Amino acid sequence: MSDSFVHLHVHTEYSVKDSIVRIKELAAAVKDNGMNSVAMTDHGNLFGTVEFYQKMTGEGIKPILGCEVYLAPASLSSKKDIPGRKRSTHLTLLAKSKIGWDNLTKLVSRGHLDGDYFGEPRVDREALREFSEGIICLSGDEDGPIHEWLEKNDIEQARAQVAELKDIFGADDFYIELMDHALETQPATIASLRQLAGEFDLKVVATNDVHFLKQDEHEAHDVLICIGESCLILDENRKNYSDQVYFKSPAEMRELFKDVPGACDATLEIAEKCNVELVLDPTSSDKYPQFESPDGSPRDEYFQKVCREGVEMRYPEEKIQELCGIYDTDVEGVWKILNERLDYEVGIISSLGFASYFLITADFIVWALNQAIPVGPGRGSAAGSLVAYAMQITDICPMRFGLLFERFLNPERVSPPDVDIDFCQTRRPEVIDYVRKKYGERCVCHIITYGTLGAKSVLRDVARVMGVSFGDAAQIAKMIETAPGVKLQGEYDLKEELRDAIAASSTYQELWKYAIKLEGLKRNTGVHAAGVVIGDGDLDRHVPLARAKEGEVVSQADMGAITEIGLLKMDFLGLKNLTVIQDAVDHITPHTPDFVIGKVPLDDVPALALLNRGETMGVFQLESGGMVETCKKYGIDKIEDVIDLLAVYRPGAMQYIDEMISVKKGITKVDYEHPLLETICGDTYGVMIYQEQVQNAAKLLAGYTLGGADVLRRAMGKKKPSEMAKQREIFIKGAAETNQIDKTTANKIFDKIAGFAGYGINKSHSACYGHISYWTAYLKANFPVEFLCGLLSNEINNTEKIAVFIAECHNMKIEVLPPDVNKSNLRFSPEKLASGQMAIRYGLSAIKNVGEGAMKVAVADREANGPFKSMEDFSNRLDTKAVNKRILENLVKAGAFDWTKENRSSLDARVENVIASASSAHKDRASGQVSLFDTVDFGSAPEPEDAPRILREWPKEQRLDTEKELLGFYISGHPLDAYRGIIDAEMYTRIGLIEELDLNDRKKRPRLAGMVKHIEHKVTKAGKPFGVIHLEDFTGTKEVLAWSETYTPAREEGLLEPGSVIRLFANIQEDDRNPESRRVSGSKIEGLAGKRVTGADKKALNITLWTSRHDEKDLHEIRDILQCNPGKTHVLIHIQNSMGDRATLEASDSFLVRKSDSLEMALAKWME
Repeated sequence: MSDSFVHLHVHTEYSVKDSIVRIKELAAAVKDNGMNSVAMTDHGNLFGTVEFYQKMTGEGIKPILGCEVYLAPASLSSKKDIPGRKRSTHLTLLAKSKIGWDNLTKLVSRGHLDGDYFGEPRVDREALREFSEGIICLSGDEDGPIHEWLEKNDIEQARAQVAELKDIFGADDFYIELMDHALETQPATIASLRQLAGEFDLKVVATNDVHFLKQDEHEAHDVLICIGESCLILDENRKNYSDQVYFKSPAEMRELFKDVPGACDATLEIAEKCNVELVLDPTSSDKYPQFESPDGSPRDEYFQKVCREGVEMRYPEEKIQELCGIYDTDVEGVWKILNERLDYEVGIISSLGFASYFLITADFIVWALNQAIPVGPGRGSAAGSLVAYAMQITDICPMRFGLLFERFLNPERVSPPDVDIDFCQTRRPEVIDYVRKKYGERCVCHIITYGTLGAKSVLRDVARVMGVSFGDAAQIAKMIETAPGVKLQGEYDLKEELRDAIAASSTYQELWKYAIKLEGLKRNTGVHAAGVVIGDGDLDRHVPLARAKEGEVVSQADMGAITEIGLLKMDFLGLKNLTVIQDAVDHITPHTPDFVIGKVPLDDVPALALLNRGETMGVFQLESGGMVETCKKYGIDKIEDVIDLLAVYRPGAMQYIDEMISVKKGITKVDYEHPLLETICGDTYGVMIYQEQVQNAAKLLAGYTLGGADVLRRAMGKKKPSEMAKQREIFIKGAAETNQIDKTTANKIFDKIAGFAGYGINKSHSACYGHISYWTAYLKANFPVEFLCGLLSNEINNTEKIAVFIAECHNMKIEVLPPDVNKSNLRFSPEKLASGQMAIRYGLSAIKNVGEGAMKVAVADREANGPFKSMEDFSNRLDTKAVNKRILENLVKAGAFDWTKENRSSLDARVENVIASASSAHKDRASGQVSLFDTVDFGSAPEPEDAPRILREWPKEQRLDTEKELLGFYISGHPLDAYRGIIDAEMYTRIGLIEELDLNDRKKRPRLAGMVKHIEHKVTKAGKPFGVIHLEDFTGTKEVLAWSETYTPAREEGLLEPGSVIRLFANIQEDDRNPESRRVSGSKIEGLAGKRVTGADKKALNITLWTSRHDEKDLHEIRDILQCNPGKTHVLIHIQNSMGDRATLEASDSFLVRKSDSLEMALAKWME
């Protein structure tokens, strides 16, 4: 035989955190060593199959598809350890044929779906027998089932293993696997294995358990193992590998096994046997499920019927009249245009075999709509299809907005349609469940994703296992940009500071060496946020399956591989804003029953005015600081302006915003190279912001078909020189033939179009999302209370965001009422005040540490049995397992029992007794005891007091702190109320919006204003003082770093004391330690002067009444108490709402009182 060799036991990076072999580098190593075949045998998975197959076949190398499976010691049904046995052993399985590959796929899927045990996807011998056809089995590495018994010197059991495996796979397809990694025990093991091979007349085969490609990569691989095991390199008792598990050359392997005849030749024999050809065709629909027509008619005929009926439903008389104006034709002319477009699209879809795709998609979308599950108007290019609109897949009329079908499905460049669907975030799982039940549990799955060792994370991971301190690791990590696509080598080449730091430290040099080697390797698996695969039967016929952490079934092929395999994939996305809109609509329909968000006028004056004022907090995709300013400058007159803004407010395209505004306002004029360009981009003020405009330009100017124009658009987007040159030639020739445009002008137009093509977005997507933006603006302008209830309810677990939205409520003069167990619903809800104005009542489940489940029980009981009469009644009516002491305490602190008129301090003091009494009552009811023992005192639970003892109320600061902690905002006033008018001014950035600021504008320095909550005084290593200020405004709290030059003068002026109100300039950057947060440093700290609270008088007796929790009864009580304490002190009554508005009344002289402790105790619940 040849003197070559084939590696049959190779682990790639898909053996996650156990191998550093990248598939591209593996292919290069195979070619460099003159080999023509190689196997991939990752630990228990087939994750890398498509990438491996495509790369190897592309390089002229035969790919051998395999897996190192985990074999259970007993049946899969036995989920327990067996004394004296390993939890699993290893077998190397290789697919010989298509049948073998299908069986390997099913076997590996079985292990993941049914055999997981302590993280290992095990299979058992029964499964091996079931799926053995077409598979070659090698007996395994040092952890193989035969080795398990050889280690114990139990040769009989070893023989039994050999006999069983030979029986399962057959003598021709079962080989005894030999490895020699220069380990002390291996010579004896090899001898025993050879002896067994001889006894059973089996061939031996040499392998090398490859985990890295070159021997000098052993240390880097060792670092990866430590990362995976979460241990230090210095740890002695940890997993490690020999330095021999590298990709050895044929000469090295033959030298190693020169004394074992045939061991290396067997690798060539096995490679000859393995001939699996995967059918990868992303354009094929053969593996799509086939939609069965409900009426039994042929599928294409049914498809046409659904489309025709859909068009008639979508275009009533008023819609046709609208299109008459747009297309400048009569009713007959519009129907002619519609029918021609429909016939064209239906013909292409049917000829490409995608009718089932559309019918399946429409089926689950229509089901969702029938279940009142909010569905987005569309996403991506699908809205360009009239068929999609007719079938209710999308909800934006492509004829009204000039959207192109060819941008979605190009007949000249066949690729499968890609429909992404937005569903209400909370009800999205219902749609996936419907699809799963309709097509079968094993026919639907999610899609796997792979996390990688990114530039920053790999530095931190390597530093950790090296034992480098957190501070030193952070020092180098912070020099690396936090942005997608950042690579360590690129940062090194760019930054002298980074190069100097590495050069100055041997530790950094070693750290950098390992990090460079490991960067980009797979580090974990996850689940695609939206992707769902639907098969024409059990999916493991086409792709191996696995389970994610939450138990959901996922494909062992990522999104790209699924497309290559030719499976139907859908993106079921959850869009929170759809849930917000639906929640708002649910609050609107009780008083406006016929309200439908999809039918609101698209030229609503209040909505457009709100956008032009820049009041876009909570408005979908228009709420960032930069977008607010753009809205103000742009002058939004119609829905098309919103759509255009979403398209142009993106990196690259943003450069055209000022140009568009200037043309829109008539300040400048556009100089078009050809009159036809004005018809193409006149509506967008001379700028081609849409890909569809590029396509139309190519069609009108140079005679392209729309399909051909889409090919041109793609070429321009990729900027591939050879393709661009080819397209330029076609364009110039077409421009001359179609419009007699000379070569010079045609070149100028081509360059102009190419410039725009690099930034253009597809108009279909912008139109869909523009509608969502407009709808949220419409709701905010016309139904602000209902809309803000929806916004707040969808941030119920995010008290920081709640604080931001409540500040917006106050800016809009909408009062937010405190939680109340008798009035609050589970979520935020509208409530009419005595004045007739609408307010928002805080939702019970938004209170921290009370739990949605407990509050569901409380609300259900209240609705069934009426309002609660007291805290005791609340506890007695609810099971103490649902509402325990901690929950009751938090409800008291949050003000949910303020309606009892008992102060919080007194209520809190009684919680333990109340819970004990309720618990005792519940036990008695459960055991059926009634009155027999009622008179006997068993001393089990304290009796509730008949007249609760009134304690002095907690200090105001304590009440405010607990409110902020539990609710995210203050309900009994705000420490900054005196400064509200100043801090809410536009010149100051709201702290709660720092994470959403556009940091691209380096020139703009935000200003912050707020109260010093507390400060951490610190000293640098050089001995310089600095501080970390915890600054709070109405929207949240943020740590602000003040370096010595800022900190020292501010401290000397007394500005950095808790309670001080200050303003400062902020420098805001991404936080290296926490990618989800931003780091803020401050300078130029100044004190902020506020207006004094009207009417405050320390000499007078001050009483405060809150509009949200006090009423006429309180006034009567106060009057009676004052009349019983006559004297000479004036009484001031301050009336305040939650927005900080305050009015002060001075009681008449007939209510002058004598101050005393007893008077203050009697008035305690009304005194701050």
